[in-house]
Amino acid sequence: MSLQQYFLDNWKKNKLIHLNNSRKSRRRYTQMSEINVTPFVDVMLVLLIVFMVTAPLLTVGIPVDLPKVKATALTDQKDPIEITVNLEGEVYIGESLVEVENLIPRINAITELNTEARIYIRGDRVVAYGRVMEIMSIINSAGYIKVALITQNSK
Repeated sequence: MSLQQYFLDNWKKNKLIHLNNSRKSRRRYTQMSEINVTPFVDVMLVLLIVFMVTAPLLTVGIPVDLPKVKATALTDQKDPIEITVNLEGEVYIGESLVEVENLIPRINAITELNTEARIYIRGDRVVAYGRVMEIMSIINSAGYIKVALITQNSK
C-alpha cells in the first residue's frame, strides 16, 4: 500500500474528505468539531492543587521573631539583599550562614560592587541590639548607604 493510498483511506474513514464525482455534490470537506477537553481540565486541576500546596512552602528566610512597630512599609521594585541575625547572633545572607569576616566580600559579590544596592537587616526581637548595630556598621563602613531594618507591623 502506498503512502498516498494510506492517507486517502484514513481520510475517508474519518470523513475528512467526501469523494463523490457527481456535479450535484459540491461539498468536498466535512468538519470534525468534537474536541475532548476532559484531559485538559484534569491536568489543569492537578497543576492548581500542586501550586496551591507548594506556594506557602516557597517563603524563604531564617525564622526570627521581628519586633512590632507602627510604621509604613517600604515599597521597592528591586529585590533587596536580606541579612538575618538570629537568636544566637549568627548572620545569614538569604538562607546561607556567613561568618562576619566574610560578610562584606559576599555582599560585594552579590551586588557586583554596587553600593546603591538596598540591604535589609532582620534581627530577632530578643537578640542584643549591639549585635545588629555591629552588622549594620560593618555594612555601612563598606560603603553601602541603603541599609534598612525590617520590623513587623503591630496589629
